[in-house]
Amino acid sequence: MIVKGKIENIIYRNSENGYTVVEISSKNQKFTATGKFPIVGVGEKLELEGEFKINKMYGEQFVAESVKIEKPTDLESIVKYLSCGLISGVGEVTARNIVKKFGEETLNIIDTSPNLLAEVRGISLKKANDIHSTYKDIKKMQEAVMFLQKYDISISMAVKIFDKYKYETENVLKTNPYALIDDIEGIGFKTADKIAMKLGIDIHSDIRLRAGIIFSLNEIAEKQGSTVAYYDDLISQAKLVLELDDEFSDKLESAIVDLEINGLVKKVTYEDRPALAISKYYNMEKYISRKLTNLCSGSGVKKLGSIQEIQQYEILNGIILHEKQKEAILAGTSEGVVVITGGPGTGKTTIIRAILKIFKSAKLECMLMAPTGRAAKRLEEQTGEPASTIHRALEANFKSNGRGFVRNETNPLDTDVVIVDEVSMLDVFLMSSLLKALNFGTRLILVGDKDQLPSVGAGNVLADIINSDMFKVVELTQIYRQSEDSMIAQNAHKINHSEMPDLKAKSSDFFYSSVSDPELVAKEIVSLVSERMPKFFKDITSDDIQVIAPMKAGFAGVDNLNILIQDKLNPSSPTKNEFELRKRIFREGDRVMQIVNNYDRTWEKYSEMGYATYGDGVFNGDMGKIDEINTEINEITVIFDDGRRTSYSYAELDEIVLSYAITIHKSQGSEFPVVIIPIMGGSPLLMNKNLLYTAVTRAKKIVVLIGKSSNIYYMVKNKSSAIRNTMLKSMLMHGVINL
Repeated sequence: MIVKGKIENIIYRNSENGYTVVEISSKNQKFTATGKFPIVGVGEKLELEGEFKINKMYGEQFVAESVKIEKPTDLESIVKYLSCGLISGVGEVTARNIVKKFGEETLNIIDTSPNLLAEVRGISLKKANDIHSTYKDIKKMQEAVMFLQKYDISISMAVKIFDKYKYETENVLKTNPYALIDDIEGIGFKTADKIAMKLGIDIHSDIRLRAGIIFSLNEIAEKQGSTVAYYDDLISQAKLVLELDDEFSDKLESAIVDLEINGLVKKVTYEDRPALAISKYYNMEKYISRKLTNLCSGSGVKKLGSIQEIQQYEILNGIILHEKQKEAILAGTSEGVVVITGGPGTGKTTIIRAILKIFKSAKLECMLMAPTGRAAKRLEEQTGEPASTIHRALEANFKSNGRGFVRNETNPLDTDVVIVDEVSMLDVFLMSSLLKALNFGTRLILVGDKDQLPSVGAGNVLADIINSDMFKVVELTQIYRQSEDSMIAQNAHKINHSEMPDLKAKSSDFFYSSVSDPELVAKEIVSLVSERMPKFFKDITSDDIQVIAPMKAGFAGVDNLNILIQDKLNPSSPTKNEFELRKRIFREGDRVMQIVNNYDRTWEKYSEMGYATYGDGVFNGDMGKIDEINTEINEITVIFDDGRRTSYSYAELDEIVLSYAITIHKSQGSEFPVVIIPIMGGSPLLMNKNLLYTAVTRAKKIVVLIGKSSNIYYMVKNKSSAIRNTMLKSMLMHGVINL
């Protein structure tokens, strides 16, 4: 619905998140309206489109989805506008003096002839120009937001676009609306293309074709993980995206030539076929290849480990190491670059501890890292040594004037050794960024499970490094004594060898429930999480249980399970605030997960003594709980598992999701006390051995599989997975120059 009125009062304004609550008079009634408005002032006329909703704390409010703004026209409204606080240094007395002199022409004078303001008592020429400048800034922002709304862009997205382009907003969109795809989070090709069509850009224009090609390559990278695409496949994909017939193939090829000339793409030969890579990914893989080769062959590291030191370590710790473990320790203490890989229970942590002991004895500085906060915390607990995320170690700084990572080639890490756990999660961006921060001569030890799912981001880093045969790789396969009684470890290894897990054996940590109907599977999961498992296992609470599912859709998919579990564990209550966004309800006490990297998001963290530390960056996969929903300022506060506290405006809630249930892909790098896994049918490229293996190995204490045994059998025997086309292996094997 549409309402029109005049702003009588600014009840709340937050300049950081853009939210404003205003009191409006309309047709002899007053009401409050809320939304992510551009800057508005008292006295301005508004035409709002949206709907009235009931706010638990404040009653009925109008929630605006779009806004049209007109400057005030009557004298009293102009006074209120000038003195409402938007323009620094102008109070009510000054505002009345200005209006008294210029009357209804006041705003035009401020806009076009600011020097005349100096004729008003108390206003210097400098102050007159400051008033003019502020007024122009406000006007430009309002014009930009209203311009964007003509193209079906929401207020919140319009403000985000203006924050990026400022006064060039209209010019950028008219010149190249496709720039939005790369510059604005949440805008894809379809949205940008819709704007372009409304602006009259020709469907066959070069700018549109180039944008479609780049978007297609990015889609291949983001959805398939490939850093390079076969030329013919790329042309076919681009035609679908651009909705073009075969007759336009020549124009697409011409657009590719333009992109290559401008350095945005690179033509390569991949597997003896013509292919195309986005230059940024090509350059990242090229850098990884060169830096790893240099670290390995030219580092001149001193061999430290010896059989005698390993024997002494065994005696001191009362353990007997397997020959493969000894090999891994010797490699880790003597090579410039080494990969240690193995499944659960194969002793990777024992090896890291021994390597750290030897390096410490030699007075070498070591840094422990992992891709996610949970993985870093686990590494720290297992080794007793400080560990951090790679982002934190590299001092991420992606704010507007930031350089990306503070630690880089010109400001490397001051350390002798870097040990990285959960390396299977590293994409080409993070790996290249890490390597840029390593000095020539730094030892690099990469630890991970090569049979886990590959990284969410583009690349196949760990597999390419191992398969290149250019580095020392030690693969651990032996399950050691401490894991012999664990059916989790045994069944994980069976799955990894395409063998059916033992579903009938009596076990204290691995359980199977045979349920075939998806609705009954969902019901069983809710019962286990909320009642049966916490009741049966005295040391297990509902917070210890994580549901991880292969898919989002379906009765036993992540989306539906989150609704069902939320309703059971954290039901609606008069004592809990909640907010609904596109049929998703967020409630105080809910478990949530960040699903995008946001390098700009600020956080604070309090120590046990009450001291606060502050930082930037909340990353994909970070999990926590909603601590507070402030309905007065439309803000949700989340405390993450590591104690960091941050707040989201309602417009930013696309960054988080409920996490009572998460996808198996999102569980990578994490470990949970209890994992429940529904096994339903699905795509062969999804329901495979690697996915099931990854899911089972996320559990620390207990695994529960629920579903048909035939589905489990299918996954175990299905070795197919989406093939990632990457250049790194070839670069490592043949050298970058020869490609």
